[in-house]
Amino acid sequence: MSEKNKQNKELPKEENKAPEKQNNEQKKELSLEERLKENEEKLLRSLAEIENQRRRFEKEIKDAFEFGSFNFAKESLAILDNLQRAKVAIKNDEKLKKNEDLDKFLENINIIEKDLTSIFEKNRITKIEAGGKKFDPNFHQAMSEIEDDEKDPGIILHEIQSGYMLGDRLLRPALVSVSKKKASKDQENNDKKNEK
Repeated sequence: MSEKNKQNKELPKEENKAPEKQNNEQKKELSLEERLKENEEKLLRSLAEIENQRRRFEKEIKDAFEFGSFNFAKESLAILDNLQRAKVAIKNDEKLKKNEDLDKFLENINIIEKDLTSIFEKNRITKIEAGGKKFDPNFHQAMSEIEDDEKDPGIILHEIQSGYMLGDRLLRPALVSVSKKKASKDQENNDKKNEK
C-alpha cells in the first residue's frame, strides 16, 4: 500500500466525514423560518395536486356514468332504422299489399317503434331535426347536393338517415341532401375546361 492510502485509513473518523459536516452546516444555515416556508410551499403544492386529481376523477366518473352507454346506444339505433326500413318495404311490396292482415302487422311494428323511441327519450337520446333547416356540419353529414333555385344554398332538402344526440354529445349525424344554386351554362363550361 502506498503511504497516502495508509494515512487516509489512519485519519480519525471525524476528518473522513468532512463533506457530511459541510452539508449539515449548510442546512443549519437555513433559518427556521426559511425551512418552514419551504415546507409550507411543498405542502401547498401537494394539496393542490391532490385537489386536481380529485376533480379529474370526479369528471371521469361523471362522464363514465353519463356516456358509458354511448356505444350501446349507437348500436341500438340500427334496430330503429331496421324497423323503419321494414315498414317502408312492406308498404311497397305488391304481394303484401293484397294481404288483409297487413294493417295489423304494420300497427304492431309502429307500437314497437314507439316503445323504442320512448326508451331512447328516457335515456336522453333525442332525434336531430333536419328537414328544412340550415346545414350544420356539427349535426349533419351531406351525402348529396341538389340544385334548387327556390331554396337558399345549404338548406336541407331531404333526410336520408336520422341523426341522434345523447345528451349534449353527437351520437350519429343526420345524413342529408343539401340545396345548391343551379350553375349557369357559362359556369358549367368553365368548370369543364378547368377539369381538362
